[in-house]
Amino acid sequence: MTEKSSISPQTFRLQGVSCAGCVRKIESALGEVPGVDDARVNLGDKTLVVEGSATTQACIAAVASAGYGAEAVQVNARVLRAQQREEEQAHYRQLLWRSGIALGLGVPLMIWGLVTGEMGVHNIAQQVAWGSVGLLTLAVLVFCGGHFFTGAWRAFRHHSATMDTLVALGTGTAWLFSMLVVLLPHVLPESARHVYFEASAMIIGLINLGQALEVRARGRTSAAVEKLLQLQDPNARVIRDGEEMDIPFDQVIVGDKLRVRPGEKIPVDGRVVEGESLVDESMLTGEPLPVKKTGGDALTAGTLNKNGSLVFAAEKVGADTRLAQIIQMVKNAQSSRVPIARLADTISSIFVPSVMIIAVVAALVWYNWGPDPKIAHMLVVLTSVLIIACPCALGLATPMSVMVGVGKGAENGVLVRNGKALQQATDLDTLVVDKTGTLTEGAPKLTDIECDGDADALLQQLASLESRSEHPLAEAVVSAAREKQLSLSDVQGFEAITAHGVRAEVDGKTVLLGNRKLMQREGIDPGKWTEKAEALAEQGRTAMYAAVDGAMAGIIAVADPIREDAHAAVARLKKLGLRIEMLTGDNRATAEAVARQLGIDHVHADLLPEDKEKIVADLQKNHAKVGMAGDGINDAPALARADVGFAIGAGTDVAIESADVTLMRSSLHGVADAVELSRATLRNIKQNLFGAFIYNTLGIPIAAGVLYPITGMLLSPVIAGAAMAFSSVTVVSNANRLRFFKPSQNGGTA
Repeated sequence: MTEKSSISPQTFRLQGVSCAGCVRKIESALGEVPGVDDARVNLGDKTLVVEGSATTQACIAAVASAGYGAEAVQVNARVLRAQQREEEQAHYRQLLWRSGIALGLGVPLMIWGLVTGEMGVHNIAQQVAWGSVGLLTLAVLVFCGGHFFTGAWRAFRHHSATMDTLVALGTGTAWLFSMLVVLLPHVLPESARHVYFEASAMIIGLINLGQALEVRARGRTSAAVEKLLQLQDPNARVIRDGEEMDIPFDQVIVGDKLRVRPGEKIPVDGRVVEGESLVDESMLTGEPLPVKKTGGDALTAGTLNKNGSLVFAAEKVGADTRLAQIIQMVKNAQSSRVPIARLADTISSIFVPSVMIIAVVAALVWYNWGPDPKIAHMLVVLTSVLIIACPCALGLATPMSVMVGVGKGAENGVLVRNGKALQQATDLDTLVVDKTGTLTEGAPKLTDIECDGDADALLQQLASLESRSEHPLAEAVVSAAREKQLSLSDVQGFEAITAHGVRAEVDGKTVLLGNRKLMQREGIDPGKWTEKAEALAEQGRTAMYAAVDGAMAGIIAVADPIREDAHAAVARLKKLGLRIEMLTGDNRATAEAVARQLGIDHVHADLLPEDKEKIVADLQKNHAKVGMAGDGINDAPALARADVGFAIGAGTDVAIESADVTLMRSSLHGVADAVELSRATLRNIKQNLFGAFIYNTLGIPIAAGVLYPITGMLLSPVIAGAAMAFSSVTVVSNANRLRFFKPSQNGGTA
């Protein structure tokens, strides 16, 4: 094994991990290794990601010290997932075989006992017969349940106790007592000479069956990551030295020229250098319409080339591609903790030793004060308590729901950075929204041009004038002229007049464009255009006066159009109980006009970036749970301050880095999707925790015999084994219900 000391995250495959208790032990062991900044176990795919400068060997040694195995991953995520899938299938088949063999012995024995009632040892013949059965049961314990005993021994050596400890103690105690009855019946009272071989075999069979069903259900929780991995073709066609060749996509290097034919997926991130085509980006962004790509346009790995051949230059490869980062973000979030899991983690950490104490105390009570046969009752209670109390369901309750919930979010274009954000999004009562780029398109357009003469001629003059300006609104005027294919003229004597407008000579005429103060400064009476300009301003548009050779020529208006779906998204967020407040650096008149159209009651205008962060902080001081949606660098402080920050996917890297949730679509509907998903996930977690707590809270007293005075019966260890096995299956199956989550926008229910 090669020593490694880089600061890039290291990934390990784990062996012997089965529940939240294992996760806690491994992460605690890694926490004591010098150089480890962070260590996260993903219970779903049984991997460990370690960040920091610790060496590979040090990490593996720490995992081994906790009683588990670890192996450094040296293949890409796609190959790793394929290997994991094969191993899961093999493990699933192995568990089914073990279960079948164990139940093949246990079921006939149980039926024999129920039909004949002859499970005692009272003569030599019965000693020989039950001795033979005892040897067969021992074979079942070794072949079908050996992994429980080795796991228990491994935990014992590391001074801990796990689920394997309880299973091994329960089934081993039943077998040893039965063999004592077979070999030395005379040392026991007549009434206590009862064998429990069927209990040992049935418990091993049922728990193996439960684990098999759990493995199958757990595999479905990784469906989202698998879908993301499948977005990437395994091969890429590169052009090197003038020849085209297919190579594995992870061998592409930055600067390579690649060809993508119609129907193929883009293998790495890059920029088009030749060709033109429509590219379907819906798998990553959720945008349904293909996007036209031509020279200079960016391409993203995992998107689908529709109809043309493209040649592009690779800019980001391997783990640097956007798709790879999305996959890593999803996997990180899936292995993160939600705050509500702390209670389950705390209980799980003390559960197994506590149950062992309870089992011993209950057995002593039955032995000293229970009715005859005391030894038999003691054994049944001891075995049932040990078996039924396995805390597997408790440990699986939150990680399974988080895995499915985060994965489902990725399918809907909602990338959650961690489990904490997922839970906090459920409590939001206020959403502050940046206007530009979030509620509006973020790209001003010319909306109106009014004049007494030829509108195109005026536009041509104004666009020529604005072609020299760097003002954001100037681009809208120039773009409008280009859309009409108007040719621009030479400009002489361009002058930008601060806070007023611009002036220059265009085709020998003096052209002015600016606000009313510019016209007053030049001594030009706006006349009838003042009223029209005010009407446009009330609609949220920025109106500008145009004058040619000292006389008013007309007015034009520029506006940042409201996104098509913004009104519906705001209405949907209000329906979810969120109070919407708009933040913008624009002037109040424009901001209020936009707010009126969208039905937003609270507007904060003329803001600086630090003002946005201060408003979020003030809302939090008034006990509001604040979400912030934005896309720009100036939104980053507020996104970081908010309880949950939502970054619009088309926004800046700074905004995305500052946010807790990244929305792949440039739509506010993504925030509503995220809130609905978080509420559905937390509801699912609470259902799981409630079921697990109820199961263990009721199961242990019943197994200890509290109902015996009423029913006259003790809980059979076989029933305890079945209940324990299927409690985990129930939790994982309930978590899988989240796979059917659909945002309400699509007509589904959460």
